[in-house]
Amino acid sequence: MAQINALLRRIPVGAVYMICGMLPVWYLYLGLTGGLGPEPIKALEHELGELALNFLVAGLAVTPLRRFAGLNLLRFRRAIGLLCFYFLCCHLLVWLLLDLQILSEIWTDIVKRPYITVGMAAFLLLLPLAATSNDQSVRKLGPLRWRRLHRLVYPAALLGGLHYLLLAKGFRIEPLVYLGLIGVLIALRVPSLRSRMA
Repeated sequence: MAQINALLRRIPVGAVYMICGMLPVWYLYLGLTGGLGPEPIKALEHELGELALNFLVAGLAVTPLRRFAGLNLLRFRRAIGLLCFYFLCCHLLVWLLLDLQILSEIWTDIVKRPYITVGMAAFLLLLPLAATSNDQSVRKLGPLRWRRLHRLVYPAALLGGLHYLLLAKGFRIEPLVYLGLIGVLIALRVPSLRSRMA
């Protein structure tokens, strides 16, 4: 693990932003060239949403991985969080501009469809976290208040997993796995819950 951590320290954080930031462009290219199947807009929307959920799970996993496996990804945690929000914004843009298209129907769709209601709630919870993911905000809020604010990631992650579960048609194991994994990672991060699991 020490060798892996040494290797990770050599990877510039900027490279992570650059490479991962191109993923939505790659998926858009696939959609335009027939690489996402017969329903490219739905597929693009799904891929970007799942990408955001994967990075949300990865962000929750940083501390448990360091504590239990010795894998140190702390220097990438901010990048993981901001990329998650970036993918989520791309997911929303595809829904708004390519799927829904009629902007006057946004509120109707949010209220009418529970999975959209839940997904939008998760987005709103992540919004202040993305806005304060900088050193200036930590100084302005103070470390304690900043950490308390960023605990909003827990309900946001649960809502993201629930959004995926409600979106799935019929019985599918994958959304349940995501939701279960999110629950375990939150339990491992919250001290009171972690002590009960020990």
